[in-house]
Amino acid sequence: MKKLEVKNISKSFGDKQVLQDVSLELNDGELVCVLGVSGVGKSTLFNVISGLLMPDCGNVLLNGTDITNKPGNVSYMLQKDLLLPYRTIEDNVALPLLIKGMKKKEARKTVSPYFSVFGLQGTQKKYPSLLSGGMRQRAALLRTYMFSREIALLDEPFSALDTLTKSSMHSWYLDVMEEIKLSTLFITHDIDEAILLSDRIYLLSGSPGSITSEIIIEEPKPRSKDFNLSPKFLDYKRKILALL
Repeated sequence: MKKLEVKNISKSFGDKQVLQDVSLELNDGELVCVLGVSGVGKSTLFNVISGLLMPDCGNVLLNGTDITNKPGNVSYMLQKDLLLPYRTIEDNVALPLLIKGMKKKEARKTVSPYFSVFGLQGTQKKYPSLLSGGMRQRAALLRTYMFSREIALLDEPFSALDTLTKSSMHSWYLDVMEEIKLSTLFITHDIDEAILLSDRIYLLSGSPGSITSEIIIEEPKPRSKDFNLSPKFLDYKRKILALL
């Protein structure tokens, strides 16, 4: 079932065209990656999908409904966790509900069951400065989920983490996605990350940026811990490098 359809999106800033005729789909329960080099228009595309930017042409559909230039329908997480240092983790996570008008007591009660799901049990009353980078990202992801449970747009959320923490977060996020039935559209310029996480990968390249290829990762989930050392993984990587 199609959750998100991006149809023929083009976007310019002044006389510089950034995106040209970009189309992609996200199905229910999928993790789909948009892979491309820095500056190719990935973040601009996400700003259009989230409703923060109006495209020059094209449409964005969520469950068949046009949400073009209508923010607030999908959740969007940037590279940095952007947790508010003066709020507890509990109140950081509840922030989207408070913004929507929910009372603080009710918001805290609503988010409470998800702390165990996201591996954050015991952090509710702590402040962001007391958490590790990985735990802060978990809190930011939970806050993103509380904004909208339809689809998560993630813009390189693990790029600032060290290699070991990033690897752990990859496994954790796939497990959480499965448990809460979340569909995810993911930006990265990390080929290994795209192959490890994705059901499908769209390659965005050129100037202006356009979708040049779609690659299906056929390895079933959950993937083995040594999948990134397998001949099949290396075949995917060679194929992507040849296409970029």
